[in-house]
This record gives sequence, C-alpha cells and structure tokens, in this order.
Amino acid sequence: MNFQKFLLIFFFSLGTSSLWAQQVVRGTVIDLQTLAPLEGAQVIVLGTDPVMGAISDAKGRFRLPLVPLGRQSIQVTYLGYAPVVRNNLIVNSAQEMVLDIQMEEQIQTLEAVVISSATDKQTTRNELTSVSARSFSVEEALRYAGSRNDPARMAQNFAGVSGVNDNRNDIIIRGNSPTGVLWRLEGIDIPNPNHFGALGTTGGPVSMLNNNNLGEADFLTSAFPAEYGNALAGVFDLGMRNGNNETHEFMGQIGFNGFEVGVEGPLSKNSGASYIANYRYSTLGVFKALGINFGTGAAVPQYQDLTFKLNFPTDKAGRFVLFGLGGNSNINFLDSESGADNFFSGDGQDLYNTGAVGVVGLSHTLLFSNKTYGKLTVAATGIRSGNEIDSLSTVDGTPVRSYANTFTNLRYAAHYQLNHKFGVRDHLRAGLQFDILDTELVDSVRIADSEFRTLRNYQGTTSLAQAYVQWKHKFSDQLTLNTGARFQHFLLNGSQAVEPRLGLRYQFTQAHSLSLGFGQHHQLQPLQTYFLETRLNDGQLVRTNEDLDFTQSTHLVLGYDWRIGDQLRLKVETYYQWLNGAAVESIPSSFSMLNAGADFAFPDRDSLVNEGTATNMGLELTLEKFFGRGYYYLFTASLFDATYVGSDGVERNSAFNGQYILNALGGKEFKLGRNSLSVDLKATYAGGRRFTPIDLEASRMRGQTVRIGDLAFSEQHPDYLRIDLKTTFRMNLKKVTQEWSLDLQNVTNRSNVFGQDYSRTSQEIETTFQIGLFPVVQYRILF
Repeated sequence: MNFQKFLLIFFFSLGTSSLWAQQVVRGTVIDLQTLAPLEGAQVIVLGTDPVMGAISDAKGRFRLPLVPLGRQSIQVTYLGYAPVVRNNLIVNSAQEMVLDIQMEEQIQTLEAVVISSATDKQTTRNELTSVSARSFSVEEALRYAGSRNDPARMAQNFAGVSGVNDNRNDIIIRGNSPTGVLWRLEGIDIPNPNHFGALGTTGGPVSMLNNNNLGEADFLTSAFPAEYGNALAGVFDLGMRNGNNETHEFMGQIGFNGFEVGVEGPLSKNSGASYIANYRYSTLGVFKALGINFGTGAAVPQYQDLTFKLNFPTDKAGRFVLFGLGGNSNINFLDSESGADNFFSGDGQDLYNTGAVGVVGLSHTLLFSNKTYGKLTVAATGIRSGNEIDSLSTVDGTPVRSYANTFTNLRYAAHYQLNHKFGVRDHLRAGLQFDILDTELVDSVRIADSEFRTLRNYQGTTSLAQAYVQWKHKFSDQLTLNTGARFQHFLLNGSQAVEPRLGLRYQFTQAHSLSLGFGQHHQLQPLQTYFLETRLNDGQLVRTNEDLDFTQSTHLVLGYDWRIGDQLRLKVETYYQWLNGAAVESIPSSFSMLNAGADFAFPDRDSLVNEGTATNMGLELTLEKFFGRGYYYLFTASLFDATYVGSDGVERNSAFNGQYILNALGGKEFKLGRNSLSVDLKATYAGGRRFTPIDLEASRMRGQTVRIGDLAFSEQHPDYLRIDLKTTFRMNLKKVTQEWSLDLQNVTNRSNVFGQDYSRTSQEIETTFQIGLFPVVQYRILF
C-alpha cells in the first residue's frame, strides 16, 4: 500500500466512524463489604440525551448495548448506598467494556442526594484505609508521560515518592529504602515483579506487570491497614482484571517494553468462566540497532514474560481464580569487548547476570451469606538471580573469576481472609497468612590469587506466620474509625512483633475532611543477610546475623483534603516516622541496612546488631484536576528530611534524603470524530542523589573505588531535572482500535548525574550521567 492510499483510508475513517460509533458496556454491581450482588441498581451513562440506562438483575449484572465511543462516565445509584461514578472510561470500537462496581451502604438515607461526577481519589479499593492512600487506574499509567506503561514509574509522580533514577523504577517513599515496599497481587504477597531484579530488592529496569492485564490498584504510603505486613514504607496492592466472558478479543503491541500479544474470552458462556493472557518479548535489540542509548552501554537486555488469569464463577460453590506471572531475563556487561561505560558494572570487569521470577496462585471466594464471605488464596512464588564477575588483568586483559552467586528463594504461601458486615456501621476483617521460605544461597569472592572466601552456602527452609484483625466503625457518614492489629512471627530465630494500627477520617463538610493515621510496622532483614557466614580465627564459619530481629517503624500522619470543585482537589499531609532496630555493625561505623536497596545487590556485612535508628519527616501537597472536559493536571510538592544513626552514634543524611521533589503533569485530549489525539507533558525537579565521597589515593592503591565511610552520604549530586512529552493518537475503525504513541523522555537532553566511581584505566574519579533524550515509540492494536 502506497502512502497516498494510506492517507485516503485514514481520512475516510475519520469521516465515517459514525457507522460503528457504539459499543457494549456491561458489568456487575456488588456490596463493597460483603461482595453480595445488588439487584435493582440504576446504571446510567452521564451526558446522554435521551438518558441511556439499565437496571441490575438478581446477580447484579447490567448491560448497556449502545454506548457512544470515546470517554464516558457511568453513574450507579442504589437505595441506601452512596452513589458511584466511574469517569474517563475509554469506550473503543474493538472491545467491550466490563465493569465491576462496588457500592458502600450509607447510615442515613436522604430524600435528596446531590451527586458529584468527579472521580473520588480519596477512596481506594480497600475501604479500610484512612490516610496516605490513593487508587489509580491502568488508564493513568498509560496516559502519563514518562511512565513507560509501568505502574511503579507512574507512582513516582505522587506526593512523597521520589524517582530520580532513569534506569530503575525503585519507589522511594518519604525517604525510606525501596526495600520497605510490599508488592501484593490478587491478595498474595509477591517477590520483586521486575526484570533484572535481585533477591530482596523491589525495583528494576523493566516491569513484568502488564497494564493490559491489570485492573485498578491501591497505592499506600504510610500507616497502612493491619492486613498488610512485613513492610516499612508502603504497599502496592494490585488486582488483575477478568477476561471478557462473552466475546473473544485480541491485542497486539510493540514498543520499548517489547513485542506483546494478548488474548481473552469466554471458557464457557453458560457458566461465565473466562480467560485472559498476555505474552511479551523484549525488543531492545532493535532500539540498540537504531543507535538509541537506554543506559546499558553496549549491553543489550533480553527478557520475556507471561501473565494470565482464569476466572471460574459458580452458583453455589463460590468463585475460583487461577492466576500467574512469570518471566526471565539476562544481560552481559563485557568491558573486555566494548569498554563502554555503563551503570551496573565496574571498570575492568565482565559481568554476567541472569534472573527469573514466577508466581502462580489459586483463590477461592465463597459467600456464606449476604453479610459474610471468606477468601482463601494459595500460591507458590519464586525468584532466582545469578551473577558472575570476572576481573580483567591490567597486563593483558585476561578475565579472572572474582565473584559468583546463585540466589534462589521459593515461597509457598497461604492467605485466608474472613469478612463480616454486622450492619451499616460495623465491618470486621480478619486473616491468617503463612509463608514457607525455601531458600538456597551460594556465593563466594576471590580474596587471593587462588583462594575464594565463601560468603554463603545455605540451603534450608524456614517460615513466617502472620495474623491480623481489622474493624471499621462508622459513627456517622462523616466520621469513620479504622483500627486493628497485626502479629508476625519469624520461625528462623523466634522474632515476633505485635503491631497496632489506627485510622480516623472526619468529613466535617461536603468539601473538607481531616484524616489521622498511626501504625507500627515491622519487616524482616533482607533474607540473604541472615545467612552470611563469618570466618573465625580458628577457621570455623558462623552465621553471625542469624539472630537479627525485625526492623521497626512507627508512623504518624495528619492529612487535610479539600474538594475545591467537582474535578479539582487539594490535599496536604504531614508525617513523622521513627525507625529503630535497624541492622548496623557491632563495631562503630556509619553503616546501616536502611541505606540498602536502590541497587542490584545488598552489602555483605557480618556481625550485625539491631541498634540503628532513623527519622523521616516531611510535608506534602497535591493539587489535582481530574480528567474532565478534555484535560487534566497534577502538581505535587514534597519537602522531607531523612536521617539515620549508625553504630558510631553520628546522625547523617540517609542515602535517600533528596529533601525535595516537585512534579508537574498535564494533558489535553482533542476529539477527532470518534478518534482522539492526546498531548501529555511532565516535568520533575528534585534534589540530586546522595553519595559518599571517594578516597582517590586509597582507590589508586587498591585499584578499585574506595569511599570515605566517615563521610557517608555527606555530599549530593546536582539537582535532577527531566521533562517528558508524549503524544498519542487513537483511531476507532470497525471492530478495530489502533493507537500510536511517541514519548520523548528527557526532551531537553539534560545531563543528570547518576554517580561517581574510580576508573582503573584513567586512575581518576569519573562521573556517569543518566539517560539523555530517549524516544519511546509504541503501536497498539485491539480487535
């Protein structure tokens, strides 16, 4: 097809799209607390004339067969329940839209209700949150410039979250290490869901989470409810959407994240069973061939992943769900072949990295009555990482093995949750979690020409047991109390903790509310830390870290929320966090495990004790205009101070104390018939990364980077500034939707500093810069 014919078809489609200008929107309406279906709920499409609507049936199902294409808003009302409005639903010509609507019962039933059509970001999928939480949709992750379809990178735009590393999606919340973030998928805790992610870390260069399969999610940054444990900083609670249970649908996509294919459809139309699956394979080799630098030097990352969910509803036996996520990756940084600078291996080294992550789970949800339901989820998860490092001879470049590891952690998990609604005022949720940790850790390092020192050689099993109870009491529709407690016990060494949690929310006018949150939170040390072996003078190997207790964090948060208009919100939060029991060295030093995590490996320090402390405090502001009338904007400002104290008793800046971060995002969507053109802009300005200065003379003597420990994190790189610009064109053809997008990241080509290291070649300190102008092109087709 020549270019003139393409243009003719293109413009013809703009003018004739009214021939297929409707799509089916359907779904279910259920009670938020009991999951019981609500019969007789009224569902209407806002802005239609005449009004387009439907009534839910005995199973809570509704169907709107002729909804116009484009962005639509659906309003659901039911007697005695708070109205629900779902805004900015993108109705396309290719795929039906299937919605799950959850409604909360009100204490007072008013004769007249004023309904606001604004998206309520104060609420989350988890109704037991009171403060420092927000929900977000997959559409936002797709929309925001610079996000690369990655939920973690999208969350870096929120107040209190720092992300000044272009090469990784680590989530640094309020000055805490990213290792303090808990990832949860379909009700089960999962390992690091990123390609090239290491055991114990929570970030990486490329996310395995696929937006084409995800549903709505909650992001919590402090004082989270008692059902979340073994985390200090925050929670990412994700759900996967169900596949279409009536029609088979397909998706194809190619871009920076890889080449993807997706399918979904009914397994049985009679039972309503459905499937959804997505496979992705990396395309970064193509980008490298085009001369695009994505921060890995001459190395080309290779990865692939698969995500799936099978949904089996039954009339009497409840709902069964089988879900899975898995992927593998590898990359080689070979200084012997390229000599190119990169961020992830040292000068004069060849590094070989492999990794894999897998999650497979089965859940069963059973409604015992219209007030009680239980959910059991069992799963097996695993993460494996392997690294080999060869040091290159300074004489002839011969590679000599200097370090190698193989870390594997399999986890067999069970989580049972029981929910009971006593009435409109009281809701109880309780649960039990039990994890069996099957771990194999083997690594060694060369300490002489022919001698290796074993760091770990462990293979064994231990367990983590957790229990929680939560209670929600509504004094009125304006005043709500969320309280609870959690218990966790680590069977390896007997560590145990009880954690009280409390949240209070007061809506003192229709537009203004105050919220208060308090919680104690405990977390295991990085698993490999427990099994580090220390060689005593007599040659005996002893695990001197095996008795380490949990690290503890106490959160206190005060928030104010002002709904300025139906689409505009101002939110202010201030917080204080006190951390204690951090792992530090038994001899006086500046080391603290609280500074680990924003990299691929953890420090190998033995003889650690739980005597470190830290303090995080700050003030955050969010001004958000929700998407409506064709545009949106989001402005967030975070001022914070994060300090820690090591075993030497000196208070220092933490590794994550950037002190301030400003984000400004906005976008406009232009309608072109049933098609659309969107332009989105993002700007981030933040304090630079903290670093420990290098002792140049000592580095020259040892032939590698030596830092001045007494000056840990005393210096800071220049301020970080990045501007991203994204354009997206969406075309609706008959039963086919196509999308083209171009995301120009760091459009000003600013040279933001990544770090400094000693170069063995030049024998000087050299600065490494982050990614410059980086175009991300994507094409997506739905049919």
